[in-house]
Amino acid sequence: MSNGDIDHLMRYLARLPGLGPRSARRAVLHLLKRRESLMLPLIEALKQTAETVVACDNCGNWDNHNPCAVCSDHRRDAAVICVIEDVSDLWALERAAAFRGHYHVLGGVLSALDGVGPEDLNIDRLVARVMDGNIREVILAMNATVDGQTTAHYIADRLAGRNVEISRLAHGVPVGGELDYLDDGTLAQALKARRGV
Repeated sequence: MSNGDIDHLMRYLARLPGLGPRSARRAVLHLLKRRESLMLPLIEALKQTAETVVACDNCGNWDNHNPCAVCSDHRRDAAVICVIEDVSDLWALERAAAFRGHYHVLGGVLSALDGVGPEDLNIDRLVARVMDGNIREVILAMNATVDGQTTAHYIADRLAGRNVEISRLAHGVPVGGELDYLDDGTLAQALKARRGV
């Protein structure tokens, strides 16, 4: 059995992260069964979001305003920038409520295999922000992957000699983690990054 409109919607939903063809099929059936209470409001929310949400020219965050709410918040420390790979990382850090500075979204990481070079990322804008002279610290918060660490080293090299402190997130044993369940790389990094008590 084939229905063009339903198949079309399922193909689009299956492109979303975490959804495959089966999940997309279940989502479409759920939406169709709840057309008035779920599908139509979802269509309106998608339309409104597509029309109003923009990337912040300063940091790359998604918001209804440009500059975004984070960059516009005068209570935050504008002299500290946390460099992250994607907006999802910004949202995760904001959920933790542990950082009160500004952000800089790169839009990915350097990856020779994927053909992503420095010109494909928002690195030049970061360097320009630092060269403006009002930044005292740049925190490199890339993921602990080979590409993430390569990107962090590249950025550190680009910012070297610019009179700014460069730091990175700590890596090692997570809060509540048990040593027996950690991988070898995490244990080795935790031992290297140990500190006095």
